[in-house]
Amino acid sequence: MTAFADLPESWVVWSDEDDGRSVLVYRPDVFDAEEFPPACLPTLYLTQGRRSRRPKTNPNDRIGDRDWYVTLYLEPDVSLDETHRFSSRDAALECVVELARSFDDGEIDYRELYQVPRDRYFARLDELTGRD
Repeated sequence: MTAFADLPESWVVWSDEDDGRSVLVYRPDVFDAEEFPPACLPTLYLTQGRRSRRPKTNPNDRIGDRDWYVTLYLEPDVSLDETHRFSSRDAALECVVELARSFDDGEIDYRELYQVPRDRYFARLDELTGRD
């Protein structure tokens, strides 16, 4: 049984590194570079140490920080404001799967995260996540 066995089918493990960092993306078949800008690909990051920026992290930002962080991005500068911080990777993995499920079920209000709405993008997310 893999760490992401309970992940909804709409989420894809993009990378799962030896150091424990993982990147998961939502429906890369839909949110591709042709229909939507690549930055609009909803992404979950699991990292040890706080991420300084997306998509690359300065390794020095993680020195001394042994906690695990889970962050949901809708774009590089648009993320879920809640801080998900855990002392173990297993607990962080549970959070990743739960956030993926919540997003997939339409329980996360992504509209509230944007200052400038993307109506076409929201309409597609609404359709995929079953929101009215």
